[in-house]
Amino acid sequence: MNDSPLNHSGDISAPYLAGLNAPQREAVLNTEGPVLVLSGAGTGKTRVLTTRLVHILSTQRAWPSQILAVTFTNKAANEMKGRISAIIGRPVEGWWLGTFHALAARILRANAEQVGLKPNFTILDTDDQLRLVKQLIQAENLDNQKWPSRVVLGIIERWKDRGLTPERVTRAEQAEVASGRILDIYRDYQARLATLNACDFGDLLLHNIELFQKAPEVLLKYQQQFKYILVDEYQDTNVAQYLWLRLLAQGHRNLCVVGDDDQSVYGWRGAEVENILKFEQDFPGAKVVRLEQNYRSTPHILAAASGLIAKNAGRLGKTLWTERAEGEKVRVTSAWDGEEEARQIGEEVEALQRKGHNLREVAILVRAGFQTREFEERFITLGIPYRVIGGPRFYERLEIRDALAYLRLVNQPDDGLAFERIVNTPRRGLGDSTVRRLHDLARAQAISLPEAARRIVETDELKPAARRSLAGLVQDLARWRGLAETMDHGALAEIVLDESGYTEMWKQDKSIEAPGRLENLKELIHAMEEFENLGGFLEHVSLVMENAESGDRDQLTIMTLHGAKGLEFDIVFLPGWEEGLFPSQRTLDENGLKGLEEERRLAYVGLTRARKIAYVSHAANRRVHNQWQTGLPSRFLAELPPEHIERRDNQTFHRGQSRMFNPGLSEGRWTGASYMQRTARKPPPTIDATAVVAAESPGRYASGAKVFHQKFGYGAVVSAEGDKLEIEFDKAGRKKVMAGFVVPAHEAG
Repeated sequence: MNDSPLNHSGDISAPYLAGLNAPQREAVLNTEGPVLVLSGAGTGKTRVLTTRLVHILSTQRAWPSQILAVTFTNKAANEMKGRISAIIGRPVEGWWLGTFHALAARILRANAEQVGLKPNFTILDTDDQLRLVKQLIQAENLDNQKWPSRVVLGIIERWKDRGLTPERVTRAEQAEVASGRILDIYRDYQARLATLNACDFGDLLLHNIELFQKAPEVLLKYQQQFKYILVDEYQDTNVAQYLWLRLLAQGHRNLCVVGDDDQSVYGWRGAEVENILKFEQDFPGAKVVRLEQNYRSTPHILAAASGLIAKNAGRLGKTLWTERAEGEKVRVTSAWDGEEEARQIGEEVEALQRKGHNLREVAILVRAGFQTREFEERFITLGIPYRVIGGPRFYERLEIRDALAYLRLVNQPDDGLAFERIVNTPRRGLGDSTVRRLHDLARAQAISLPEAARRIVETDELKPAARRSLAGLVQDLARWRGLAETMDHGALAEIVLDESGYTEMWKQDKSIEAPGRLENLKELIHAMEEFENLGGFLEHVSLVMENAESGDRDQLTIMTLHGAKGLEFDIVFLPGWEEGLFPSQRTLDENGLKGLEEERRLAYVGLTRARKIAYVSHAANRRVHNQWQTGLPSRFLAELPPEHIERRDNQTFHRGQSRMFNPGLSEGRWTGASYMQRTARKPPPTIDATAVVAAESPGRYASGAKVFHQKFGYGAVVSAEGDKLEIEFDKAGRKKVMAGFVVPAHEAG
């Protein structure tokens, strides 16, 4: 670093400082002692972090190996490395720059023996963790239906996020969860990890904290090494991350954290907004720098967002401002229902296109995943390209694909792919061996997989439990097809999902995704009502799925508000601002005032994603869980400063009223005619010669013929009816089997 252009005192006219505003410059130049940089949305925090690192290096205050820089994603770490190298004109070696987990793993590998591990320890992925937890649940004789492995693992991970080893979990917390038995699993889980020389992601920080407490000389080494510590997105840190940072920062105390208390929206993932709120208490004498000049949004958008977030009590306080032109006020519109809301937004998007706006400049940010379906349907109708970020498209979601597989089987009895998808979903005790036998029979007889199932349940080929289970599914499918002839297809879908046990499977699942999956299933049933029959709906889904995503296309973005944090767009639509949906009633019920304030921060994040225009909308009626609900406008709408919003009368509000009383009516209703025509023209399946031979083979098994069956052994044919044989086996007794599963005894070798 001797070729650095600056001396130790620094040069405040250095090129890398050019263009910084006064607070940004202050955040960069105050290198000594604890510093909290409160960085509002769009105020240039990444530039401040990067420039601060460049300043420390260029003024020779520290070598790269003496700086600990923590980001929340590997992508952010790589971008920061690239920016710094570009500024100083050369790659920088020896960095301690990365995510919490990556940096903690680096420390742990160098000191693994101190906490009972070997340096080559394995870091388990989620699948391995779930497998291990499931084994421990079974060993503990816990009800796996009531306490699925994913739920138990989630509880353990929350304890780890809070820095709680098994010894530190309080009695109250133990008693609240399965009468304390989850704690026993946690202890056994940690013991098994130690035996395996393994740890999970939560352990990386927990073992670091344990290391620093057990081996003060190791902690002192790192405290002395890291002269400067920088942390990005500090408002998203959990307790374990906070404890780790605080221990390391006690050396030189040159800790600089950058964050925004108004954008702390990950409480459900363990983030503690209190970490940033109490920074000045934890580090007495800390300097607080507020970055309030916004370079992203217009004054009206910023004022609306600032007025809203000011209602939160738990914040340090700042007011965003900008030198940009005034721009347009935040537009607030109403709609009769969710479908009308999607139609309005679709028309507005088309108008923006006519004005020359690119679709990639436009985003729709929803509070709940189920909201995306109506927008996807509308954009397909209008031919507007779109992409769903942070999750699959509606019809690509796991639960929707499963439900559609059931419906495809009702509509088309020989859909083998659909059958294979749901044959053991939910679990029916039909494992891989059963499915293999079905495939063998289907190939041998040149029949579909569902037909193979219908035939094999009339035999003794399968074990009794598997045969009963498969027979039950076959009977259910037949009964549902009978109902389809007289029943509304939406009501039929509800029956299918309920009687199959699929809905109950997700009700019993305690994972964080389960409630959303149930909401999506209800939304699916609602979507079906717009079509005359099941065939027409399934054809529509096929067409929707053909709208393939392409990274090169100019396309609109749909995503959740949580997923949008850190992004920005020229134009942002914020639909669904209704009580119960946004703020989320579940969040309010579970977390009270704390939950309300996090929801308000989420609204603030949504508004501040917009550079030029922000649209907020709400519906008077909405289908939620397949039930019509009257939607009261969100309290957040009343909290927007009236001088910065423009309320637009909805010309079509009353026109949509007819849909409230006849929701099945919609424009461009699909019919099943083209679907039936298409399936009628399908060519017959190709049958190879070996399949034909197998299909004709039953004739050679006359009464008394000696045969061999791989499972039941040798026997003699008692009677034959088509391809069904009744055989008296030497050891297994009398069984009914399919002819395709036996061979003449002399060919058995």
